[in-house]
Amino acid sequence: MPPTQPRVLYVTDLAYPARGRRYCDEDIFLSSRLREDFDVALCHPLDAAALMDAFDAVVVRNSGPVLHYQAAYDDFARRAAEGGARVYNQLTGKADMAGKQYLLDLTAAGHPVIPTVDRAADTGLLPAADEYVVKPRLGADSIGLRFVPREELADLSFGPSDGVLVQPRIRFRYEVSFYFVDDTFQYALHAPDPARRWELVPYEPTADDLAFAQRFVDWNGIAHGIQRVDACRTPEGGLLLVELEDLNPYLSLDLVAPGTRDAFVGAFTAALHRLLES
Repeated sequence: MPPTQPRVLYVTDLAYPARGRRYCDEDIFLSSRLREDFDVALCHPLDAAALMDAFDAVVVRNSGPVLHYQAAYDDFARRAAEGGARVYNQLTGKADMAGKQYLLDLTAAGHPVIPTVDRAADTGLLPAADEYVVKPRLGADSIGLRFVPREELADLSFGPSDGVLVQPRIRFRYEVSFYFVDDTFQYALHAPDPARRWELVPYEPTADDLAFAQRFVDWNGIAHGIQRVDACRTPEGGLLLVELEDLNPYLSLDLVAPGTRDAFVGAFTAALHRLLES
């Protein structure tokens, strides 16, 4: 009999219709490569809580916005914590995994992030702009995002049931994403055209770029997990954090060179072994 390999439950929604991306292709590829080191079974996020006890680890990948199945996700996270399940990404993230509060926290702490407020009394603290971005505190994948002129800020409802955040609309030069496995940088991609977010090409980061991205990964403190640091390049040349995706970041692996893709798979595989040994 061949030696027994660790069992991994790979959580993905293969049918999720992501705009400009094919989640299913990425997860079919990644799960097929993981089978070299693990016994892998794929499941929908709604089935994860019921199945995870039969596996040595749970990998949450392209599972779609949690807000579509919030109660089921909360049940999964609670049962995983109570049962001591090994989950990748580990469920202690302070960024998108926990909502958008981190944008407020980072703004208040003076980090280079798009300025964000969640109270009517604080809108005057935002930089002047022609338009402002209004987004749900628990939003994802641009769901519920809208743009309003400054004169309409006074009409916004900031009550507990509304849970909205407001940011100035930055007329940035381009967006760039930095991809990490655990706390180690893997590759970067950028969207040269601000109007085409998912038309990405490889990007060679500078030392300053990497220091910018690393500060947010270090701040989040995840020992086991894949993170994507999304930033925008301002007209003045600096970077501002747009999002720190620490739950199920899409990786755009089809857009990187084969060698980079293989190196990522190797880093991911090694990270799962470290999780299993923890």
